[in-house]
Amino acid sequence: PIEPPSPQEHGLDFQRLLDASAYKEMFRQDMIRWGEEKRHTDPGFFCRAAVEGALQPVWVVSDTRRLSDVEWFQDTYGDVVQTVRVVATEETRKRRNWVFVTGVDDTESECGLDQGVAFDWVITNDGDKVALGRQLEMLVQSLHRSL
Repeated sequence: PIEPPSPQEHGLDFQRLLDASAYKEMFRQDMIRWGEEKRHTDPGFFCRAAVEGALQPVWVVSDTRRLSDVEWFQDTYGDVVQTVRVVATEETRKRRNWVFVTGVDDTESECGLDQGVAFDWVITNDGDKVALGRQLEMLVQSLHRSL
């Protein structure tokens, strides 16, 4: 498989590409374009990479963004798949320095799961640590019961 160009090859700071900084935003469209090209060629490319070598009884695959990704996991692993959506209000997201960018935030990579998925869990993360903790505890308890 063709691997993405490493951040080091392009003189990029990998850690800064992982956060929500303006630095990441400079390269975001290029990263999305590269990912779309890979998905077009091989829809399961990133899904297989996410589970490669995983042996644990419970996996958390974070940041899945497309219906085709969810469908791949459900087709591959069936009923054991639990889908979790984490939501926050637009106000909360703005407080966390999110700014809507046309041509980026309205594309499939950002809103491809806004419709078409019946999530098993919806977790609200608006800054209330106690409420977040309660929701996560319920999810963890459910996972433990299913083991």
